[in-house]
Amino acid sequence: MSEASTVLYFVRHAESRYVEGQERERGLTEQGHQDAGTVANLLHGEQIQRFYSSPYRRAVDTIRILADRSGGIVVTDEDLRERLLSSSDVKHESFREAKQRLYRDPTYAYPGGESGEQARLRAVAVIEKILSKHAGQKVVIGTHGDVMTLIFQHYDASYGYDFWESTTMPDIYKLEFDGTHKLVQVTRLWE
Repeated sequence: MSEASTVLYFVRHAESRYVEGQERERGLTEQGHQDAGTVANLLHGEQIQRFYSSPYRRAVDTIRILADRSGGIVVTDEDLRERLLSSSDVKHESFREAKQRLYRDPTYAYPGGESGEQARLRAVAVIEKILSKHAGQKVVIGTHGDVMTLIFQHYDASYGYDFWESTTMPDIYKLEFDGTHKLVQVTRLWE
């Protein structure tokens, strides 16, 4: 890693049982807790200095073991939360069809939901602050599949629906940025 580069490790949350209306509170499954331990084992040697996360419990819980082992604390930021698809379940389309539509048209939003553009702008603002505040450091971001994809898309337009669909729970991506916040390299660390 060059002196001016900053490394962000995006950790998509581990397995969490879906409970309608429990977006913020739902935690990890037993498998999710085991995988969070594996995440900690994989990243412990990376000498990570800072830990940020979506405020959603499943995202925080996925990186908490690593933060504890590293002597760090997890700082949550509301603007790192997952994109809100709609104010209620999308009834007229399947979940995947709804996601495809949102990725095809970044300005489209379902009633009560966020467009890709809205979610990307709020999340990227946080990432840019982290890149400035922690230049030259290694930072973990506890995140979600959709908002992570939208952040990556901001720095590289090739990221979209196909990438989102290919991600796993958990998943880990190491992004290296130069001193001007230009994305230099992306490496998937989760197998």
